[in-house]
Amino acid sequence: MKTIAAIATPHAAGGIAVVRVSGPKALSIAGACFRSVSGKQPAEMEGYTCTYGTFCTPDGKELDDGILTVFRAPHSYTGEDVAELSCHGGLYVTGQLLEALLAAGAAPAEPGEFTKRAFLSGKMTLTQAEAVMDVIGAAGQRELSFARAQQNGALFRRVQQISQGLVRSLGDLAAWADYPEDEIPAVTPESLEASLRPVVTQLEETLATYTYGRILRSGVSAVIVGKPNVGKSTLFNLLSGCNRSIVTEIAGTTRDVVEEEIRLGNVTLRLWDTAGLRETQDVIEQMGVQIAEERLRQADLILAVFDTARPLDADDRRMMEQLPAQQPVIAIANKSDQTARLDLEQLQKRFSYVIPMTAKDGDGLEALRQAVEQLFYTEQVTPELGIVSNARQKQCLEQAKEQIQLALDALAQGELLDAVTVLLEEAADSLLSLTGERVSEAVVDDVFSRFCVGK
Repeated sequence: MKTIAAIATPHAAGGIAVVRVSGPKALSIAGACFRSVSGKQPAEMEGYTCTYGTFCTPDGKELDDGILTVFRAPHSYTGEDVAELSCHGGLYVTGQLLEALLAAGAAPAEPGEFTKRAFLSGKMTLTQAEAVMDVIGAAGQRELSFARAQQNGALFRRVQQISQGLVRSLGDLAAWADYPEDEIPAVTPESLEASLRPVVTQLEETLATYTYGRILRSGVSAVIVGKPNVGKSTLFNLLSGCNRSIVTEIAGTTRDVVEEEIRLGNVTLRLWDTAGLRETQDVIEQMGVQIAEERLRQADLILAVFDTARPLDADDRRMMEQLPAQQPVIAIANKSDQTARLDLEQLQKRFSYVIPMTAKDGDGLEALRQAVEQLFYTEQVTPELGIVSNARQKQCLEQAKEQIQLALDALAQGELLDAVTVLLEEAADSLLSLTGERVSEAVVDDVFSRFCVGK
Protein backbone atom coordinates (compact mmCIF):
# COMPACT_ATOMS: atom_id res chain seq x y z
CA MET A 1 0.00 0.00 0.00
CA LYS A 2 1.25 3.47 -0.87
CA THR A 3 2.27 5.99 1.76
CA ILE A 4 0.12 9.13 1.67
CA ALA A 5 0.61 12.71 2.85
CA ALA A 6 -1.63 15.75 3.20
CA ILE A 7 -2.01 18.98 5.13
CA ALA A 8 -4.33 18.11 8.03
CA THR A 9 -5.07 21.66 9.22
CA PRO A 10 -7.15 24.32 7.40
CA HIS A 11 -5.53 25.95 4.39
CA ALA A 12 -5.19 29.36 6.01
CA ALA A 13 -2.47 31.30 7.77
CA GLY A 14 -2.20 30.45 11.45
CA GLY A 15 0.12 29.86 14.35
CA ILE A 16 0.71 26.21 13.52
CA ALA A 17 0.00 23.73 10.73
CA VAL A 18 0.17 19.93 10.66
CA VAL A 19 1.20 17.79 7.72
CA ARG A 20 0.28 14.13 8.17
CA VAL A 21 2.01 11.09 6.61
CA SER A 22 0.61 7.55 6.86
CA GLY A 23 1.65 4.22 5.40
CA PRO A 24 4.41 1.61 5.42
CA LYS A 25 7.14 4.15 4.54
CA ALA A 26 5.78 7.03 6.63
CA LEU A 27 8.72 7.17 9.04
CA SER A 28 11.45 6.86 6.42
CA ILE A 29 9.81 9.51 4.22
CA ALA A 30 9.43 11.82 7.21
CA GLY A 31 13.08 11.14 8.08
CA ALA A 32 14.15 12.30 4.63
CA CYS A 33 12.58 15.71 5.35
CA PHE A 34 13.55 16.19 9.00
CA ARG A 35 16.75 16.75 10.98
CA SER A 36 16.30 16.19 14.72
CA VAL A 37 18.46 18.28 17.08
CA SER A 38 19.09 15.04 19.00
CA GLY A 39 20.18 13.24 15.86
CA LYS A 40 17.47 10.61 16.33
CA GLN A 41 15.75 9.36 13.17
CA PRO A 42 11.91 8.97 13.09
CA ALA A 43 12.34 5.25 12.34
CA GLU A 44 14.16 4.91 15.69
CA MET A 45 11.49 6.66 17.73
CA GLU A 46 8.86 4.93 19.82
CA GLY A 47 5.17 5.55 19.27
CA TYR A 48 3.53 8.56 20.90
CA THR A 49 6.84 10.41 21.14
CA CYS A 50 7.98 13.64 19.52
CA THR A 51 11.18 15.53 18.86
CA TYR A 52 12.24 19.02 17.83
CA GLY A 53 14.24 19.74 14.70
CA THR A 54 14.43 21.27 11.24
CA PHE A 55 12.20 20.47 8.25
CA CYS A 56 13.97 20.37 4.91
CA THR A 57 13.73 19.12 1.33
CA PRO A 58 15.20 15.68 0.50
CA ASP A 59 18.31 17.46 -0.90
CA GLY A 60 18.86 19.33 2.39
CA LYS A 61 17.33 22.78 1.78
CA GLU A 62 15.98 24.06 5.10
CA LEU A 63 12.29 25.04 5.18
CA ASP A 64 11.26 25.58 8.80
CA ASP A 65 11.73 24.30 12.34
CA GLY A 66 9.12 22.43 14.32
CA ILE A 67 8.00 19.20 15.98
CA LEU A 68 7.76 15.69 14.52
CA THR A 69 5.44 13.21 16.28
CA VAL A 70 5.50 9.45 15.66
CA PHE A 71 2.58 7.02 15.98
CA ARG A 72 3.36 3.34 15.55
CA ALA A 73 1.05 0.79 13.91
CA PRO A 74 -1.43 -0.48 14.94
CA HIS A 75 -1.85 2.17 17.66
CA SER A 76 -2.50 5.11 15.37
CA TYR A 77 -5.54 6.78 13.83
CA THR A 78 -5.13 4.86 10.56
CA GLY A 79 -3.75 1.67 12.07
CA GLU A 80 -0.53 2.31 10.09
CA ASP A 81 2.75 4.03 10.93
CA VAL A 82 1.99 7.75 11.06
CA ALA A 83 4.19 10.83 11.30
CA GLU A 84 2.79 14.29 11.96
CA LEU A 85 4.97 17.29 11.14
CA SER A 86 3.98 20.47 13.02
CA CYS A 87 5.41 23.60 11.44
CA HIS A 88 4.59 27.32 11.43
CA GLY A 89 1.20 27.93 9.90
CA GLY A 90 2.15 29.93 6.82
CA LEU A 91 0.52 28.85 3.57
CA TYR A 92 3.77 28.87 1.63
CA VAL A 93 5.92 27.00 4.15
CA THR A 94 3.19 24.39 4.70
CA GLY A 95 2.88 23.83 0.98
CA GLN A 96 6.64 23.54 0.62
CA LEU A 97 6.80 20.94 3.40
CA LEU A 98 4.09 18.87 1.72
CA GLU A 99 5.95 19.14 -1.61
CA ALA A 100 9.12 17.90 0.12
CA LEU A 101 7.31 14.83 1.48
CA LEU A 102 5.88 14.07 -1.96
CA ALA A 103 9.35 14.40 -3.48
CA ALA A 104 10.60 11.94 -0.85
CA GLY A 105 8.14 9.29 -2.04
CA ALA A 106 4.73 10.01 -0.54
CA ALA A 107 1.56 10.18 -2.64
CA PRO A 108 -1.06 12.94 -2.22
CA ALA A 109 -3.90 11.76 0.00
CA GLU A 110 -7.40 11.67 -1.44
CA PRO A 111 -10.35 13.23 0.42
CA GLY A 112 -11.04 11.20 3.55
CA GLU A 113 -8.24 8.72 2.83
CA PHE A 114 -6.79 8.74 6.35
CA THR A 115 -10.19 7.90 7.85
CA LYS A 116 -10.85 5.40 5.06
CA ARG A 117 -7.68 3.56 6.07
CA ALA A 118 -8.85 3.63 9.69
CA PHE A 119 -12.09 1.95 8.59
CA LEU A 120 -10.33 -0.62 6.38
CA SER A 121 -7.94 -1.52 9.19
CA GLY A 122 -10.83 -2.14 11.57
CA LYS A 123 -10.20 0.91 13.75
CA MET A 124 -13.82 2.04 13.32
CA THR A 125 -17.12 1.03 11.70
CA LEU A 126 -18.56 2.86 8.70
CA THR A 127 -21.11 4.71 10.82
CA GLN A 128 -18.34 5.78 13.18
CA ALA A 129 -16.27 7.00 10.22
CA GLU A 130 -19.22 9.04 8.92
CA ALA A 131 -19.54 10.63 12.35
CA VAL A 132 -16.02 12.08 12.04
CA MET A 133 -17.27 14.71 9.61
CA ASP A 134 -20.29 15.33 11.84
CA VAL A 135 -17.89 16.15 14.70
CA ILE A 136 -15.95 18.52 12.43
CA GLY A 137 -19.15 20.20 11.21
CA ALA A 138 -20.88 20.46 14.63
CA ALA A 139 -22.25 23.97 15.12
CA GLY A 140 -23.23 23.64 18.78
CA GLN A 141 -23.05 21.50 21.90
CA ARG A 142 -26.07 19.37 21.04
CA GLU A 143 -24.79 18.65 17.54
CA LEU A 144 -21.39 17.76 19.00
CA SER A 145 -22.96 15.46 21.62
CA PHE A 146 -24.84 13.50 18.98
CA ALA A 147 -21.82 13.35 16.66
CA ARG A 148 -19.59 12.10 19.48
CA ALA A 149 -22.19 9.46 20.39
CA GLN A 150 -22.22 8.31 16.75
CA GLN A 151 -18.44 8.26 16.75
CA ASN A 152 -18.53 6.09 19.87
CA GLY A 153 -20.81 3.56 18.13
CA ALA A 154 -24.35 4.53 19.22
CA LEU A 155 -25.98 3.87 15.83
CA PHE A 156 -23.80 0.81 15.22
CA ARG A 157 -25.01 -0.76 18.48
CA ARG A 158 -28.64 0.08 17.66
CA VAL A 159 -28.43 -1.48 14.20
CA GLN A 160 -26.51 -4.45 15.59
CA GLN A 161 -29.38 -5.12 18.00
CA ILE A 162 -31.84 -5.08 15.10
CA SER A 163 -29.57 -7.38 13.09
CA GLN A 164 -29.39 -9.87 15.95
CA GLY A 165 -33.17 -10.31 15.91
CA LEU A 166 -33.10 -10.87 12.16
CA VAL A 167 -30.14 -13.27 12.39
CA ARG A 168 -31.96 -15.34 15.01
CA SER A 169 -34.86 -15.82 12.60
CA LEU A 170 -32.46 -16.78 9.82
CA GLY A 171 -30.70 -19.19 12.17
CA ASP A 172 -33.98 -20.87 13.08
CA LEU A 173 -34.82 -21.26 9.39
CA ALA A 174 -31.39 -22.69 8.57
CA ALA A 175 -31.35 -25.14 11.49
CA TRP A 176 -34.83 -26.42 10.79
CA ALA A 177 -34.09 -26.86 7.07
CA ASP A 178 -30.62 -28.41 7.44
CA TYR A 179 -31.24 -30.76 10.35
CA PRO A 180 -34.78 -32.13 9.95
CA GLU A 181 -33.82 -35.35 11.79
CA ASP A 182 -32.95 -33.46 14.98
CA GLU A 183 -35.59 -32.45 17.47
CA ILE A 184 -35.57 -28.81 16.43
CA PRO A 185 -38.86 -26.93 16.85
CA ALA A 186 -40.56 -26.46 13.50
CA VAL A 187 -40.54 -22.97 12.01
CA THR A 188 -44.11 -22.07 11.21
CA PRO A 189 -45.36 -19.00 9.34
CA GLU A 190 -46.97 -17.85 12.59
CA SER A 191 -43.82 -18.20 14.70
CA LEU A 192 -41.68 -16.54 12.03
CA GLU A 193 -44.09 -13.62 11.72
CA ALA A 194 -44.08 -13.20 15.50
CA SER A 195 -40.26 -12.96 15.50
CA LEU A 196 -40.12 -10.54 12.55
CA ARG A 197 -42.73 -8.01 13.72
CA PRO A 198 -40.51 -6.62 16.51
CA VAL A 199 -37.69 -6.22 13.98
CA VAL A 200 -39.96 -4.14 11.72
CA THR A 201 -40.97 -2.01 14.71
CA GLN A 202 -37.32 -1.39 15.61
CA LEU A 203 -36.54 -0.42 12.01
CA GLU A 204 -39.46 2.02 11.94
CA GLU A 205 -38.38 3.58 15.24
CA THR A 206 -34.83 3.98 13.97
CA LEU A 207 -35.98 5.46 10.64
CA ALA A 208 -38.13 7.95 12.55
CA THR A 209 -34.93 9.57 13.88
CA TYR A 210 -33.76 10.54 10.39
CA THR A 211 -35.48 13.93 10.19
CA TYR A 212 -33.96 15.02 13.49
CA GLY A 213 -30.58 13.52 12.57
CA ARG A 214 -30.56 15.29 9.20
CA ILE A 215 -31.40 18.60 10.84
CA LEU A 216 -28.65 18.15 13.43
CA ARG A 217 -26.18 17.38 10.67
CA SER A 218 -27.24 19.92 8.05
CA GLY A 219 -29.41 22.44 9.86
CA VAL A 220 -33.01 23.53 9.34
CA SER A 221 -33.79 24.78 5.86
CA ALA A 222 -35.93 27.86 6.54
CA VAL A 223 -37.57 30.04 3.91
CA ILE A 224 -38.89 33.57 4.48
CA VAL A 225 -42.03 34.25 2.41
CA GLY A 226 -44.65 36.93 2.13
CA LYS A 227 -45.91 39.56 -0.26
CA PRO A 228 -43.56 42.39 -1.29
CA ASN A 229 -42.56 45.04 1.25
CA VAL A 230 -43.71 43.24 4.39
CA GLY A 231 -40.14 43.18 5.73
CA LYS A 232 -38.79 39.83 4.57
CA SER A 233 -35.35 41.17 3.68
CA THR A 234 -35.21 43.23 6.88
CA LEU A 235 -35.92 40.07 8.87
CA PHE A 236 -33.30 38.19 6.86
CA ASN A 237 -30.69 40.86 7.59
CA LEU A 238 -31.60 40.82 11.29
CA LEU A 239 -31.17 37.05 11.54
CA SER A 240 -27.98 36.94 9.47
CA GLY A 241 -26.42 39.82 11.38
CA CYS A 242 -25.49 41.81 8.27
CA ASN A 243 -27.07 43.56 5.30
CA ARG A 244 -27.16 40.57 2.92
CA SER A 245 -30.47 41.50 1.29
CA ILE A 246 -31.24 44.86 -0.30
CA VAL A 247 -34.01 46.71 1.54
CA THR A 248 -36.01 49.43 -0.31
CA GLU A 249 -39.57 50.72 -0.44
CA ILE A 250 -39.82 49.49 -4.04
CA ALA A 251 -41.93 46.35 -4.33
CA GLY A 252 -40.19 43.42 -6.01
CA THR A 253 -36.63 44.44 -5.04
CA THR A 254 -35.72 40.85 -4.09
CA ARG A 255 -35.97 38.77 -7.27
CA ASP A 256 -33.67 35.85 -6.52
CA VAL A 257 -33.06 33.67 -3.49
CA VAL A 258 -30.49 34.99 -1.00
CA GLU A 259 -29.04 32.30 1.27
CA GLU A 260 -27.22 32.42 4.60
CA GLU A 261 -26.40 29.91 7.33
CA ILE A 262 -27.11 31.34 10.76
CA ARG A 263 -27.33 30.19 14.37
CA LEU A 264 -30.57 31.03 16.18
CA GLY A 265 -30.29 29.91 19.78
CA ASN A 266 -29.48 26.19 19.70
CA VAL A 267 -30.64 25.67 16.12
CA THR A 268 -28.73 26.14 12.86
CA LEU A 269 -30.87 27.67 10.11
CA ARG A 270 -30.06 27.53 6.41
CA LEU A 271 -32.02 30.69 5.70
CA TRP A 272 -33.51 31.66 2.35
CA ASP A 273 -34.87 35.12 1.55
CA THR A 274 -37.20 34.95 -1.44
CA ALA A 275 -39.05 37.16 -3.85
CA GLY A 276 -42.42 38.43 -2.67
CA LEU A 277 -45.29 36.07 -3.52
CA ARG A 278 -47.74 37.98 -5.69
CA GLU A 279 -49.20 38.16 -9.17
CA THR A 280 -46.86 40.19 -11.38
CA GLN A 281 -46.34 40.96 -15.04
CA ASP A 282 -42.58 41.45 -14.63
CA VAL A 283 -40.92 38.44 -16.31
CA ILE A 284 -37.84 38.44 -14.05
CA GLU A 285 -39.94 38.86 -10.90
CA GLN A 286 -42.16 35.99 -12.09
CA MET A 287 -39.07 33.76 -12.19
CA GLY A 288 -38.21 34.85 -8.65
CA VAL A 289 -41.73 34.00 -7.49
CA GLN A 290 -41.47 30.56 -9.09
CA ILE A 291 -38.19 29.91 -7.27
CA ALA A 292 -39.79 31.05 -4.01
CA GLU A 293 -42.68 28.65 -4.52
CA GLU A 294 -40.22 25.81 -5.15
CA ARG A 295 -38.29 26.61 -1.97
CA LEU A 296 -41.56 26.57 -0.06
CA ARG A 297 -42.01 22.90 -0.93
CA GLN A 298 -38.41 22.05 0.07
CA ALA A 299 -38.20 23.88 3.39
CA ASP A 300 -38.22 22.36 6.89
CA LEU A 301 -39.56 25.63 8.30
CA ILE A 302 -41.52 28.52 6.79
CA LEU A 303 -41.35 32.03 8.21
CA ALA A 304 -44.48 33.69 6.79
CA VAL A 305 -44.22 37.46 7.15
CA PHE A 306 -47.23 39.81 7.34
CA ASP A 307 -47.46 43.61 7.63
CA THR A 308 -49.11 44.60 10.93
CA ALA A 309 -49.90 48.04 9.51
CA ARG A 310 -52.06 46.56 6.74
CA PRO A 311 -55.06 44.24 6.82
CA LEU A 312 -54.87 40.89 5.06
CA ASP A 313 -55.34 41.29 1.30
CA ALA A 314 -55.55 39.01 -1.74
CA ASP A 315 -51.77 38.57 -1.95
CA ASP A 316 -51.60 37.57 1.73
CA ARG A 317 -54.40 35.04 1.30
CA ARG A 318 -52.87 33.69 -1.89
CA MET A 319 -49.58 33.18 -0.04
CA MET A 320 -51.35 31.44 2.84
CA GLU A 321 -53.07 29.08 0.40
CA GLN A 322 -49.68 28.15 -1.08
CA LEU A 323 -48.18 27.12 2.25
CA PRO A 324 -47.67 23.34 2.35
CA ALA A 325 -49.80 21.75 5.05
CA GLN A 326 -47.07 19.35 6.24
CA GLN A 327 -44.36 21.94 7.01
CA PRO A 328 -44.27 23.90 10.28
CA VAL A 329 -45.01 27.60 9.84
CA ILE A 330 -44.25 30.55 12.10
CA ALA A 331 -46.33 33.61 11.24
CA ILE A 332 -44.48 36.87 11.86
CA ALA A 333 -46.57 40.01 12.25
CA ASN A 334 -43.89 42.52 11.30
CA LYS A 335 -43.85 46.30 11.86
CA SER A 336 -45.63 45.81 15.20
CA ASP A 337 -44.42 49.28 16.25
CA GLN A 338 -46.91 50.83 13.82
CA THR A 339 -50.66 51.27 14.21
CA ALA A 340 -52.16 47.79 14.00
CA ARG A 341 -54.59 47.17 11.16
CA LEU A 342 -53.88 43.45 10.88
CA ASP A 343 -56.32 41.20 12.75
CA LEU A 344 -53.98 38.83 14.62
CA GLU A 345 -56.88 36.51 15.46
CA GLN A 346 -57.12 35.60 11.77
CA LEU A 347 -53.50 34.47 11.86
CA GLN A 348 -53.90 32.69 15.21
CA LYS A 349 -56.75 30.62 13.78
CA ARG A 350 -54.48 29.52 10.93
CA PHE A 351 -51.05 29.18 12.58
CA SER A 352 -49.80 27.61 15.83
CA TYR A 353 -47.11 30.28 16.21
CA VAL A 354 -47.86 33.98 15.66
CA ILE A 355 -45.06 36.35 16.71
CA PRO A 356 -45.32 40.16 16.66
CA MET A 357 -41.98 41.64 15.56
CA THR A 358 -40.30 44.84 14.51
CA ALA A 359 -37.50 43.41 12.40
CA LYS A 360 -35.74 46.73 11.82
CA ASP A 361 -35.22 47.13 15.59
CA GLY A 362 -34.86 43.47 16.56
CA ASP A 363 -37.98 43.44 18.73
CA GLY A 364 -39.51 39.97 18.93
CA LEU A 365 -36.29 38.12 18.08
CA GLU A 366 -36.22 36.31 21.42
CA ALA A 367 -39.79 35.07 20.93
CA LEU A 368 -38.84 33.80 17.47
CA ARG A 369 -35.82 31.98 18.92
CA GLN A 370 -38.01 30.27 21.51
CA ALA A 371 -40.53 29.18 18.87
CA VAL A 372 -37.83 27.71 16.62
CA GLU A 373 -36.26 25.83 19.52
CA GLN A 374 -39.65 24.43 20.55
CA LEU A 375 -40.09 23.08 17.03
CA PHE A 376 -36.62 21.63 16.42
CA TYR A 377 -34.68 21.35 19.69
CA THR A 378 -36.29 18.30 21.24
CA GLU A 379 -35.10 16.53 24.37
CA GLN A 380 -36.99 13.34 23.48
CA VAL A 381 -34.18 12.04 21.29
CA THR A 382 -30.97 11.45 23.23
CA PRO A 383 -27.46 10.93 21.80
CA GLU A 384 -26.87 7.50 23.29
CA LEU A 385 -29.89 6.01 21.47
CA GLY A 386 -28.21 6.39 18.07
CA ILE A 387 -29.83 8.32 15.24
CA VAL A 388 -29.85 8.14 11.45
CA SER A 389 -28.01 11.19 10.16
CA ASN A 390 -27.58 10.76 6.40
CA ALA A 391 -29.34 9.48 3.30
CA ARG A 392 -27.11 6.40 2.92
CA GLN A 393 -28.00 5.12 6.37
CA LYS A 394 -31.69 5.85 5.76
CA GLN A 395 -31.64 3.98 2.45
CA CYS A 396 -30.07 0.88 4.01
CA LEU A 397 -32.72 0.79 6.74
CA GLU A 398 -35.53 1.33 4.23
CA GLN A 399 -34.23 -1.51 2.08
CA ALA A 400 -34.05 -3.82 5.10
CA LYS A 401 -37.59 -2.92 6.13
CA GLU A 402 -38.88 -3.39 2.58
CA GLN A 403 -37.34 -6.88 2.31
CA ILE A 404 -38.75 -7.96 5.68
CA GLN A 405 -42.18 -6.62 4.71
CA LEU A 406 -41.99 -8.61 1.47
CA ALA A 407 -41.09 -11.67 3.54
CA LEU A 408 -44.12 -11.12 5.76
CA ASP A 409 -46.33 -10.72 2.69
CA ALA A 410 -44.89 -13.95 1.27
CA LEU A 411 -45.69 -15.76 4.52
CA ALA A 412 -49.26 -14.47 4.40
CA GLN A 413 -49.62 -15.73 0.84
CA GLY A 414 -48.35 -19.20 1.72
CA GLU A 415 -45.01 -18.97 -0.14
CA LEU A 416 -42.29 -21.53 0.58
CA LEU A 417 -39.93 -20.73 3.43
CA ASP A 418 -36.99 -20.89 1.00
CA ALA A 419 -38.28 -17.77 -0.75
CA VAL A 420 -38.81 -16.06 2.59
CA THR A 421 -35.25 -16.91 3.62
CA VAL A 422 -33.84 -15.20 0.49
CA LEU A 423 -35.73 -12.00 1.32
CA LEU A 424 -34.54 -12.02 4.91
CA GLU A 425 -30.94 -12.56 3.81
CA GLU A 426 -31.21 -9.48 1.58
CA ALA A 427 -32.54 -7.51 4.56
CA ALA A 428 -29.56 -8.65 6.64
CA ASP A 429 -27.19 -7.60 3.84
CA SER A 430 -28.71 -4.10 3.88
CA LEU A 431 -28.06 -3.77 7.62
CA LEU A 432 -24.50 -5.04 7.22
CA SER A 433 -23.99 -2.47 4.46
CA LEU A 434 -25.11 0.27 6.82
CA THR A 435 -22.46 -0.59 9.41
CA GLY A 436 -19.81 -1.40 6.81
CA GLU A 437 -19.50 -5.07 7.81
CA ARG A 438 -20.40 -6.04 4.26
CA VAL A 439 -20.07 -3.24 1.78
CA SER A 440 -18.83 -2.71 -1.78
CA GLU A 441 -15.73 -0.73 -2.66
CA ALA A 442 -17.94 1.75 -4.56
CA VAL A 443 -19.97 2.51 -1.42
CA VAL A 444 -16.79 3.00 0.63
CA ASP A 445 -15.34 5.34 -1.99
CA ASP A 446 -18.57 7.34 -2.11
CA VAL A 447 -18.72 7.76 1.67
CA PHE A 448 -15.16 9.01 2.03
CA SER A 449 -15.25 11.23 -1.06
CA ARG A 450 -17.34 13.66 1.01
CA PHE A 451 -14.52 14.12 3.51
CA CYS A 452 -11.98 16.91 3.47
CA VAL A 453 -8.41 16.22 2.35
CA GLY A 454 -6.18 15.50 5.32
CA LYS A 455 -8.83 13.69 7.39
